[in-house]
Amino acid sequence: MPKTKEAVFLNIPYDPQFTRLYLAYITALSAISFLPRATLGITGNRRLDRIASLIESCAYSIHDLSRVQLDRHAPRTPRFNMPFELGLAVAWAQANPRHKWFVFESVRRRLNKSLSDLDGTDPYIHGGTVRGVMREICNAFVSRGTQPTIPQMMKMYRELRRDCPGILKNTGAQSIFTARVFSDLCVAAAGLRTKHLGSD
Repeated sequence: MPKTKEAVFLNIPYDPQFTRLYLAYITALSAISFLPRATLGITGNRRLDRIASLIESCAYSIHDLSRVQLDRHAPRTPRFNMPFELGLAVAWAQANPRHKWFVFESVRRRLNKSLSDLDGTDPYIHGGTVRGVMREICNAFVSRGTQPTIPQMMKMYRELRRDCPGILKNTGAQSIFTARVFSDLCVAAAGLRTKHLGSD
């Protein structure tokens, strides 16, 4: 009987500059048999409740806090969604210790300055690279046993990138950061896992 795949809440920036890492997270999580989940597609007056419910439905959550700079558009503001959703996950984990959360960053020691309340928490430093994301996903989930190699995951990643134009065309989407495209990317990544690594 196949194992039930566990869901991972993925708390990352949604913008074109993050596309490579977005695909890297989807690839790496799928490669180690997780189901990525994200807030894409959540709308309406009860958005906060739905985000909280999504976090609570996942066994794990990953929070990428690498985007701390101001955006380019007026009024220039920092991104608060990622640390806010991390706070929701931390509060949930306090009451439900089975939920495990992980903080990812691109720069060493910056978290001590940007969010000092997390002193004592060791972030996973990916260096802003695709390989870095894959390496740190494997470090975060090392207890899952045998894992694919970085070259195996990179092969999956390159194929997923090649699939992107077709997915955008088939969904009629202009952006990779939409609910339907995210769903199709996760399905494609799961298929690549089976193709390259075998079934669970």
